[in-house]
Amino acid sequence: MKQTLRGILLAGMLASTATLAQAADVWDMPTPYPDGNFHTQNVKQFAEEVKSLSGGKLELVIHSGASLFKMPEIKRAVRSGQAPIGEILLSAYGNDNPIFEVDGIPFLAAGYDNAKKLWDAQRPILSDILAEEGLMVLYSVPWPGQALYSKTEVNSLADMKGVKFRAYNAATSRLAELMGAVPTTVQYSEVPQAFATGVVTAMLTSATTGVDVQSWDFLQYHYTTDAMHPKNAVLVNKEAFEGLEKDVQEAVLKAAANAEARGWEMSMESGSAAAQALKDNGMDVIPPSDGLASELQGIGTTMTEEWLAKAGDAGQKLVSTYQGN
Repeated sequence: MKQTLRGILLAGMLASTATLAQAADVWDMPTPYPDGNFHTQNVKQFAEEVKSLSGGKLELVIHSGASLFKMPEIKRAVRSGQAPIGEILLSAYGNDNPIFEVDGIPFLAAGYDNAKKLWDAQRPILSDILAEEGLMVLYSVPWPGQALYSKTEVNSLADMKGVKFRAYNAATSRLAELMGAVPTTVQYSEVPQAFATGVVTAMLTSATTGVDVQSWDFLQYHYTTDAMHPKNAVLVNKEAFEGLEKDVQEAVLKAAANAEARGWEMSMESGSAAAQALKDNGMDVIPPSDGLASELQGIGTTMTEEWLAKAGDAGQKLVSTYQGN
């Protein structure tokens, strides 16, 4: 009888252990950028905090560098449940809804302070849009200010006429058109090859990306326009999130808030360090001429007006809220 009781107790303990093991969720998390990029480093810290704060109940396996899904595929993958969580570049989805691309409008919100005000105005509207798709935004982090890169000197927009310009979303395509350049869609991972083969000869991107792709190998000029601060966002499948235990949900939200605050600081630090790295590798890191800056500002005004026309009431509310802050 004692042996039987001992066996029952042992079986119960093993069953309890198995139940606890099954309670731990492991989620794949695709991200678009390489391990050395500050966005990816921030995501990895986020994952560590999620595991720690949830007591090991949720573990995120990071698939960086578009190794699991290419950047344009990540949002759809999260929405369909192929991956419960993922990181995207918001402005890449402007064709889904104009609200996604407001931070891609040049000179609407130049500088980090303005970028933060824009995000505060954008987030509630974007959250409603994402909810309709079964998605939630957990946090968002901006890129450093976007700069104009070119193989040759650019003193005015006349120097951009006919130049093959790398575009990565609808806004940068339109920017290229207004500059007189020829927009050519090139994804992040394809940038070095595109420049090496002459597919493109100019682009607008951050100093951080310039370092990631070693732009000094194929470009000479970096004009610090700080045109805008496009943002990455970490999205989670709403059904998957709601399927988590309450304490795990709270752990994810706390880790996300920490990641957003930390990420903005990392962005500023990364931008400064990257600009210095470009200089150290022989690039001319210089401000645009007054004439070029004025012409680019004019393009920004045009693009803001065009964006408001297609974004409708939601866009007008967003910009009014932003400008009222």
